[in-house]
Amino acid sequence: MLHLAHFIQRYPPALGGSEVYFERLTNHLRSQGNAVAVWTSNAIALEELWKPTSFNSEHTPELRRYAPVQLPLRRYLVKAASLVPIRAWQALMQPCNPICPAMWRDAGHFTKPLDAVHATAFPYSFPLACGLRLARRRNVPFLLTPFLHLGDPTNAHDRTRRQYMKPHLGWLARQADRVFVQTPSEFRAAIELGVPESRVVLQGLGVDAEECTGGNRNVARASWNVESEDDIVFGHLANLSEEKGSVDLLRVCEALMHSQKRFRIVLAGPEMPNFRSFWKRFPHSERIVKLGPLTHQAKLDFFAGLDCFVLPSRSDSFGLVLLEAWANGKANIAYRAGGPADIIQHEHDGLLAPCGDVAALAQQMRTLLEDDAMRSALGNRGRLRTLQEFSWQRSLGIVERELKMLCGK
Repeated sequence: MLHLAHFIQRYPPALGGSEVYFERLTNHLRSQGNAVAVWTSNAIALEELWKPTSFNSEHTPELRRYAPVQLPLRRYLVKAASLVPIRAWQALMQPCNPICPAMWRDAGHFTKPLDAVHATAFPYSFPLACGLRLARRRNVPFLLTPFLHLGDPTNAHDRTRRQYMKPHLGWLARQADRVFVQTPSEFRAAIELGVPESRVVLQGLGVDAEECTGGNRNVARASWNVESEDDIVFGHLANLSEEKGSVDLLRVCEALMHSQKRFRIVLAGPEMPNFRSFWKRFPHSERIVKLGPLTHQAKLDFFAGLDCFVLPSRSDSFGLVLLEAWANGKANIAYRAGGPADIIQHEHDGLLAPCGDVAALAQQMRTLLEDDAMRSALGNRGRLRTLQEFSWQRSLGIVERELKMLCGK
């Protein structure tokens, strides 16, 4: 039996890829007889990492939630503090951080049994620094799953890549006894950050088809006012924002307006401020369905009702939703950026467009709008790949193996 501490910026019911993954990993390790305590903020919406939240901060033996501190002019004060050239201090003083002083304090006093600490995800470095403090004080292994977002691979000055490769994040990565990465591109980026290759583990994520298939296509399409089975529905599930490509997807709408086939774009997920700002002046809202955050059943119906899934994201280290779309037999379209660029095999199980090229994205969507056979073939090949390559048993087993080896179990 291992006693483990997991540190993460948010935890379900918060929605997000790292949040969902860490919940799954936590539950898997517990099912194997291990004791796992999750240390996290009490933020649920993304903005609550730095803005007030009403969610409770009560602790249980298995889940410790901490309230981020609120200060007047917080962003400016923290930004100024982050300029002090001490990496450990910079990890604590980032404007995006959930700054939870009580988490830092408790990491310095925790005395219960502990065999290892595992932390995620970049760029939210405050919980990672707390986890590192606990691991070093207790002299136990420190494991890190950074979920590096690498942006446009053709742009050496890509803004997303710069944010995830900042010096203080590189410093944190180099402190880890193991760094779990999800794609070959992320593997290379970890080496670039200075992590010894022997400590970097190529993991990859998984999908369980039973969990994300079986929705009601007819119910979904009727609720979206899709008039005919011949109408093509493009779906998009993310934190709706510029970074996730949601705004670019709206820009594509006008380019497709003159297609001979009717289409609809269905957006699901919480809305970020930059998306809401663009939506206010968007002129083609009649082609768009906005669903907001999805319940489990609504998510099943969402994937069942689609004809194609689109994720033109600049900020995904992997893209679990791509696997869920494939499990439902849907073709994927994405930007050639970050994890999706490694996962999708262009013209085999999906289509890729150059990062940020809205015209090219529109062309790829037009191709699948008008070619039913190609759309079906891409989706079927993707579904086969989920069965052959993307198993949670394999993925989580890699983490469990590394934990046992580091802990001598």
